[in-house]
Amino acid sequence: MNTAAAFDRLLAEIRACRLCAAHLPLGPRPVVQASLQSRLLIVSQAPGRKVHDTGIPFNDVSGDRLREWLGIDKDVFYDAAKIAIVPMGFCFPGTGKGGDLPPRPECAPTWHPRLLPRLEQVQLTLAIGQYAQAGLLADRRGRTLTDTVLAWREHLARGVLPLPHPSPRNQLWLKRNPWFETELLPELRRQVKRALH
Repeated sequence: MNTAAAFDRLLAEIRACRLCAAHLPLGPRPVVQASLQSRLLIVSQAPGRKVHDTGIPFNDVSGDRLREWLGIDKDVFYDAAKIAIVPMGFCFPGTGKGGDLPPRPECAPTWHPRLLPRLEQVQLTLAIGQYAQAGLLADRRGRTLTDTVLAWREHLARGVLPLPHPSPRNQLWLKRNPWFETELLPELRRQVKRALH
């Protein structure tokens, strides 16, 4: 079996996954976007309710803000040959008191080791939110999300750029950390442009 066919088969396996079905209030609907040609990798936490309903990653207000941060439109964002979107949990985990529940713990250990090493063309990885940063940066992350994102230059040197989640719930964080918009976002857009061209 050639590499492209094996990769397509892996994506089909992920999309058919039922590993956490008993724990998912709306049932499984794995959402992933990837290609062997993907040059930018976005690792996020888990799909929200709207994404679960549509099956389209970041098809919500968080996605609108993320695309604005990246300086790209939907055509580029949803082109798997350019951008891979691989959450820590592929399915909507349900809602708790403070918002969506954390990604299911079974997902990333099951699928990431099989999927991420195949994305050999990736030039830049974005670690969006604390769960992605824990998964990708491990003991190199800071004590808090703010500490981790503040150290973005250090992480970028290793090819990973940590970002807060673009959720409207993070409006207060963005107000408290104006350096994110003035220092990190211009560099993020430069790095994204470089990765995609």
